[in-house]
Amino acid sequence: MGLRDRRQERRDERRGARTFRMRQKLVSIGDDYWIEDDQGQRLCKINGKALRVRETMIFEDPNGGELYKIQSKMLHIRDTMKIEDSNGNHVATVKKALITPLRDRFDIEVENGADMEAKGNIVEHEYKIERDGDKVAEVSKKWFRVADTYGVEVEPDVEPTLILAVTAVIDSMADPGR
Repeated sequence: MGLRDRRQERRDERRGARTFRMRQKLVSIGDDYWIEDDQGQRLCKINGKALRVRETMIFEDPNGGELYKIQSKMLHIRDTMKIEDSNGNHVATVKKALITPLRDRFDIEVENGADMEAKGNIVEHEYKIERDGDKVAEVSKKWFRVADTYGVEVEPDVEPTLILAVTAVIDSMADPGR
């Protein structure tokens, strides 16, 4: 199988999935940052100023409406961040796994749905998010040539904004020094 065949196979696998562009080190941006799909359409904005001031990250829709609020939970044994919707309802909790034998792992507890797990090389932005062993999203730096940028590919039957919020949480938890 040649390189061309592998590229076509990858395109066939991705059919129907949506890809989004994320920026590394969201915590250090300090300004608002738009998450766009592969067509350049703005899906949501991350309010980075809120994170510096209140240790809270706000996800907004293109019209400025709040989608999610992400807050760090203090006094936990392991790193934990909570995701709430615009009404303050708990949506998900992301926890760094206590034991990571060969690769990084994060547990994602979803309030009204099946829990998920992120595993792979988190620091290098090469990992998958799975639900019940099935891939719901994949994160990779290989899809973009721009420095400090990585892609998030979300399966067609999955709500992308929650996955993008989870990805931003994992990015900020992977390097707490930022």
